[in-house]
Amino acid sequence: MRVALRTEPDLEPELQIAPLIDVLLVLLVFFTAISSTEVLQSVKDIQLPVAKAGREKDKSPGQVIVNILWEPIKEKGSLIINEADYPLPEDIVPVLSDSLKRNADVRVLVRADKMAHYEYVRSVMVAVSAAQIPNITFSVVDKELPSQHAMPDQL
Repeated sequence: MRVALRTEPDLEPELQIAPLIDVLLVLLVFFTAISSTEVLQSVKDIQLPVAKAGREKDKSPGQVIVNILWEPIKEKGSLIINEADYPLPEDIVPVLSDSLKRNADVRVLVRADKMAHYEYVRSVMVAVSAAQIPNITFSVVDKELPSQHAMPDQL
């Protein structure tokens, strides 16, 4: 007669905490990096226009933020995309075309200063069209804020 030499395995599995902590730290670093790049793309000098009918939109993965700054004294505008300055709207066409090549569902989010002239904003829209991007969205706030440093709603 044979006697069983093995002990029976524990019926309750043990929870390993160390791998869970590793995964949580990796997720924390990932989301911190993603959120910091989004914050860097918004320029605080822009005062967004007010639109009470603005709706919150989901951020698309291929979104390109075009910041339009306006200097009222010089009656001149400038553009910022990914921390790079572009003096003329035509200069952004290659940047937008590259974004379209990387992601076919790219969307352009325009954050235009409320003092920017219509003709300048229109020339930016023409540049977006020249890059063959059909999806364009404008960023607005739903009420006049004293500092306007809050995150905007999007139309």
